[in-house]
Amino acid sequence: MQHYEIEPPAELRGAIKCFWYTRWEFTTLPATFEVVPDGYAEIIFYVGGPCSIAGPGGWQVLPSPFMVGLLNQPAVFHTPHRLDVIGVRCFPWTVFDLLGLPAGQGGVRVMQHPLGQLQAGVAERVAAGRVEEAMSQLATYFLANHPPPSRNGLLGKAGAAMHAAGGTLPVTQVAAAAHATVRTLERQFKQAAGRTVKDVSSLMRFEQVRNRLWQQPATNLAGLAHELGYTDQAHLSREFRRYSGTTPAAFARKTKREQAAVAPDFVAFVQA
Repeated sequence: MQHYEIEPPAELRGAIKCFWYTRWEFTTLPATFEVVPDGYAEIIFYVGGPCSIAGPGGWQVLPSPFMVGLLNQPAVFHTPHRLDVIGVRCFPWTVFDLLGLPAGQGGVRVMQHPLGQLQAGVAERVAAGRVEEAMSQLATYFLANHPPPSRNGLLGKAGAAMHAAGGTLPVTQVAAAAHATVRTLERQFKQAAGRTVKDVSSLMRFEQVRNRLWQQPATNLAGLAHELGYTDQAHLSREFRRYSGTTPAAFARKTKREQAAVAPDFVAFVQA
């Protein structure tokens, strides 16, 4: 696997966390893989594939690009071929404004959007090994078409506080950091992200637990619960199971097995 990230231009940093690239050459094909929730939304371009998502009616082929909004549970994908993926990692309170779309509840969604016109150019550059040019093409599009909101606005201040605390701040403290009332913050946040401050904070905190267990599977769960502001270990375990579908202990055991089978710089497909 090859994976790397680059920062967006300064003008976009209030809306976009990073652009990233991953090449996945699976040991066996076809391959099925899982994306676990976190606190970001992703715009996904891929070359190769096709890439499909599991749904109630079976596998649904996804066009490139598609969007992975905030997830409440793991999403399962399938491909018969190698995948080259370029992602635009966005903050959930900026992604819909960035795309000029009404806020939604999240999940994986197919977009009828002018971004689709960039697919041919992205694919050509990736195939030629000019990945950073492909990322620059996307950055240029966003700079020209969708000026991002100011990072100093209410939502930017709230989001910065949430990220700095890893999702551990109560809503009252997030509102104070944004110099807003709780009511004003909640209304504007829901309008922008389609989810509440508490929803997104919970995902950010889950992401911290998930990442810690990936990096250090032997982490003491009681100590981690205390560090991240959960009521106790049982509270951490309930929240972890809610988003991952498994217990922290089972996730840690699975992580140990996977780390033994892959390179040490392995990075998750979308929600890294």
